[in-house]
Amino acid sequence: MNIGATEIILIVLIVVLLFGGRKIPELMKGIGQGMKEFRNAQKDESEKKKSEDN
Repeated sequence: MNIGATEIILIVLIVVLLFGGRKIPELMKGIGQGMKEFRNAQKDESEKKKSEDN
């Protein structure tokens, strides 16, 4: 499934309408922090698995 430019524009417009222009930076910051925590948890899990294999 390919997402084209029109779909991305439509999604952005819907987000702006739902959250308003002022809330979007806060929303993006929260998403970024969540992704960072997820990556850290994955890295910790893979390191834990490697140490168990040895």
